[in-house]
Amino acid sequence: MGETVQYTTPNGGNVSGYLATATGSTKHVVVIQEWWGLNSQIRGVCDRFAAAGFNALAPDLYQGRVTTEPDEANHLMNGLDWVGATEQDVRGTAQYLKTRGGRVAVMGFCMGGALTIIAGVKIPELDAGVCFYGIPPTEAADPRHMKIPLQGHFANQDDWCTPQAVNALEATLKDARANYELFRYDAQHGFFNEQRPEVYNAEASQQAWTRMLGFLNKHL
Repeated sequence: MGETVQYTTPNGGNVSGYLATATGSTKHVVVIQEWWGLNSQIRGVCDRFAAAGFNALAPDLYQGRVTTEPDEANHLMNGLDWVGATEQDVRGTAQYLKTRGGRVAVMGFCMGGALTIIAGVKIPELDAGVCFYGIPPTEAADPRHMKIPLQGHFANQDDWCTPQAVNALEATLKDARANYELFRYDAQHGFFNEQRPEVYNAEASQQAWTRMLGFLNKHL
């Protein structure tokens, strides 16, 4: 079980997050929430990372707000200051983890996946990134400027991060000669979220988790 911690952002603001630690580890992961908020599922991902030997910290981008309703989640996501969330909250999280020594990766799901790509372009403290089914608008961050090794996990049955959008992302990364690897699964958007049985895919989730741990151990 983890704990709630408070820390500062680059501009001197404050953010809270859920921190799960692995004793003695200097491998750190910033975990970015889905559009539902920092809920028990995301805290559970942090706990899984800690059990696997990583310190994991999920910043609370919605400042305590959590929902299970898609319309409200969409409202919360659209109301988020994405620039501030990335350059202040996520960067502040990476900086907080860096003070413990070692290297820091970022990963996220859905909205958090899109923010992961933005972070990989804009946050200098990061050493690797893992994106689950999220692609930001190019005006938010151009993937051709990706500064860190990136691993991506995408669903073939996805009407947000469509297969066409994933193909375009991969073409951009390949053209830019980015350090990346990208995996596609015969699953639906949100397949990693075990609290959503209508989309959860246990086989794809476990395969993605194993691949992610291997990638993070390599780069951290």
